[in-house]
Amino acid sequence: MQAVPLTIDAWRGLEEAYAARADARVRPYLERRRHGRSHPVEDFLFVYYANSPGKLRRWHPGPGVVLEDAGRMRRASWRGYVTGEDGSVCVDVTGFARDRAGTITFVTDLMRATLQRPSHTGCFGLHEWAMIYRLAPQQIRHAAWPLRLAPSEVDTIVESHEIRCTHIDAYRFFTPDALTRNAFQPTRDTQIAMEQPGCLHAGMDLYKWAYSLTPLVPSDVVLDAFDLAMEIRVLDMRASPYDLRELGYDPIAIETAAGKGAYASAQRAFAKRANELRVRLLKVLDDCG
Repeated sequence: MQAVPLTIDAWRGLEEAYAARADARVRPYLERRRHGRSHPVEDFLFVYYANSPGKLRRWHPGPGVVLEDAGRMRRASWRGYVTGEDGSVCVDVTGFARDRAGTITFVTDLMRATLQRPSHTGCFGLHEWAMIYRLAPQQIRHAAWPLRLAPSEVDTIVESHEIRCTHIDAYRFFTPDALTRNAFQPTRDTQIAMEQPGCLHAGMDLYKWAYSLTPLVPSDVVLDAFDLAMEIRVLDMRASPYDLRELGYDPIAIETAAGKGAYASAQRAFAKRANELRVRLLKVLDDCG
């Protein structure tokens, strides 16, 4: 990989532009947290995933980019970087690849396997329904928000559909009674064998795989994955049993034919965008291999 040097003015400009873009995503969450408020849709990426707002705000150029005159700055002490004799700083590709070999191999294998499969769009977001199936009202995850159907109606919808969830991190939140209703029993060991592009959770998880390989993965890829995950989360909750119209989210009634069609159409569009991100992630990993 040929090194690309950036003067301090050039890379500081890129850093500031990225921070401004990231701040637009981070600031509303921090403001809500400061005032003790929560949001069932927009807080998800900050609460569920282990990437802090501060880390998301950090700009990483990716491998092969040499930041001139950065050796005396805090960036030089960040994990995954190395400082040259001339005071320049760049990603320590060799050291990172050695220290994170297991994660790199897993993500590479997962991306390749998923890209090779067709998108399945017949799940209709029923994972959110299976997460509250036969629960008492006080046990429901987002109990602060009303359901748009009675609990008995939610249970009937779960029972009248075939649930086909292939993602371990959705399936593990199913209620005990819903677990046996799923057509699959995904596990961590079967994740590479089962993940497919149409799965909303697989699309959201691209954010996790991108930030978990920081600073090898450039920040623009991480934030693009964040944006995709946030849009998917909106679809996820619009198709859920919750009534979030007060927050501006019109429901997608997946219990109807029209709702199923709208959900599957959005799912196909997200699968296409998710695969484009998978290709970008693989290119970074392959170029550093």
